[in-house]
Amino acid sequence: MARKLNVFILVLVAVAGSIQSSSAQTRYVVGDALGWTIPQDSSTYTSWAANKNFNSGDTLVFNFTSGLHDVAQVTKAAFDSCSATNPISILTISPATITLNGTGEHYFICTFASHCSLGQKLSITVTSNPSSSPAPQPSTPSSPAPVPASTPPTTSPPTSSPPTSSPPTISPPTSSPPTSSPPTSSPPTTSPVPTPTLAPEPTTTPSPQISPSPAPATESTTYTVGDESGWTISPRGAAFYESWASGKTFSVGDVLVFNFANGAHNVAEVTKTNYNSCTTSSPISLKSSPPVRVTLTKAGEHFYLCAVPTHCSLGQKLAINVTGRSTATPPSATTTPSTPSPTSTVASPPPESSANTLGVAGLSVTLLSIAVAMFLY
Repeated sequence: MARKLNVFILVLVAVAGSIQSSSAQTRYVVGDALGWTIPQDSSTYTSWAANKNFNSGDTLVFNFTSGLHDVAQVTKAAFDSCSATNPISILTISPATITLNGTGEHYFICTFASHCSLGQKLSITVTSNPSSSPAPQPSTPSSPAPVPASTPPTTSPPTSSPPTSSPPTISPPTSSPPTSSPPTSSPPTTSPVPTPTLAPEPTTTPSPQISPSPAPATESTTYTVGDESGWTISPRGAAFYESWASGKTFSVGDVLVFNFANGAHNVAEVTKTNYNSCTTSSPISLKSSPPVRVTLTKAGEHFYLCAVPTHCSLGQKLAINVTGRSTATPPSATTTPSTPSPTSTVASPPPESSANTLGVAGLSVTLLSIAVAMFLY
């Protein structure tokens, strides 16, 4: 039995050692749903990497629109100055996958003009995989010490002595002849019967006329275009903003907020023809200072795009349909309720007092007691 137990422990230790020695590699998508693009905040990728542990052998996946961004691994000096000259490596086709082979600091930027200075840069620290510690030597389990057999205690039967009983002594009670004294009788008193009175009639006051309240005004809604991704070029292209707008109802008075990096994008409202052809000439309006707030003042179709060259053709465009704002139906006036007729309550007379009956019974008992006393004496 001890040999089988030792073999089992050896197998268990070997399996644990093999599991410990094989470390799982992690695949990180840079920016998650945002992807690799110009962020709204320059600290976006710093915050993304802050809560992650990068180990040697992990992979980074950069999702972006090919032709608009790229991924270059650079030195720390080039990272700090956003210099794209002499990169360590550069990838231009999305998705770009980079395997972290060495430990230490790794730096990545986008080499397109002004993209790095607008926040499209990533710095991470790579650590080595935890080395597997040597498997501990199995120890032969010691046999447990024998437990001494317990001797049951010997019990002696209890000896009970019979109780000694003494015969009870009964003393005859001493009786004395009863002495009866004639009771003193008091004349019966009767309480006056209260006269029933009618409750006063309640005074009725007419209920106030309730005037109809005005219809409540419907509040406007503020929409952040693209939500967390903001107004940028999405790796999904034009389908991203089409999907974002599909589940929303836009009404007159609502507000659209376009968040983007200053100098990287703008917002132009255009006609449907210019929207379809991505023509940026003669826009209805053009705003370039973020955040851009657009109030929807008219019902119908509205079209927006980024007027920076190639941005619209890469999918940075939005089309929405605005409906008129509906007002709530005012509530109907409340009718005045009819006044109910007052109901007079008559107090019920109290039950007849039983003092007369008790007085007659007391007089009879008194006479009988006097007769018995005269008979005895």
